[in-house]
Amino acid sequence: MQSAKMTLRVFLENSFRVLRKFLFRVVSVGPIPSHVAFIMDGNRRYAKKHKLQLGSGHRIGLFTLMSMLKYCYELGVKYVSVYAFSVDNFNRRPEEVEFMMALMEEKIEELLMEESIVNKFGVRIQFIGNLKLLKDSTREAAGRAMAATAKNDNFVLLICVAYTSTDEIMNAIQKSYNDKLCKLQGSSYSGIDQDFEITITDIERHMCMSTTPEPDILIRTSGAKRLSNFLLWQSTNTCLYSPTVLWPEISLWHLTWAVLKFQQVPQNFEKKKKQI
Repeated sequence: MQSAKMTLRVFLENSFRVLRKFLFRVVSVGPIPSHVAFIMDGNRRYAKKHKLQLGSGHRIGLFTLMSMLKYCYELGVKYVSVYAFSVDNFNRRPEEVEFMMALMEEKIEELLMEESIVNKFGVRIQFIGNLKLLKDSTREAAGRAMAATAKNDNFVLLICVAYTSTDEIMNAIQKSYNDKLCKLQGSSYSGIDQDFEITITDIERHMCMSTTPEPDILIRTSGAKRLSNFLLWQSTNTCLYSPTVLWPEISLWHLTWAVLKFQQVPQNFEKKKKQI
């Protein structure tokens, strides 16, 4: 009986893999997004909906994230950003914040295992945000992950933690100001010059995602139609998609539909023509 179940499972997995490969080949006729961002909304509601213990929704949500990473990699996406923990989330109950930090550390260690998706696909992990707000052990785990995957270049996973766009923008402005101030103090020129004005280029150079292309698609689950202070600076031309499913319920079909919506934008086809 157990052998029959295992055989059926392998058959279904292989069938789904073939179907996925065919689907991606069809979708690849159109332009493929370079960068997909996710707001993983609905983990707590999923746990409540299914009467699960505290934190179970987040654990299932991390399994879902691994599936999304695999699908994006197979589709040809180069960058994936996820909104893992905002600065505002530190205002939640202390026990919930502590659980999330412990879970993050646990999953970071799992990602670094030899057989994990990170090593299988050559994923470079980058943590984006005000990491000084993290507890020491969590910050150290994030540092180990970034150091261990720094040479991987097939695929980039940007984990936004202790992050909000307003915090990112304010930090970029402050760094730009400090740069200009140092330049002024080292200059003999006493007047005001355009070289000492803070420009958009200065600010963008100091943004957390300065080396990452702007997201082509931003998917927020649970049907909410707001960005919640995520990638506000970078999402001017981003295609937004808000399926009503909770994050643990998102599937291959939702990702495919988001890509199809992205492909409906004429400018994206023009970009692909230029690349051919």
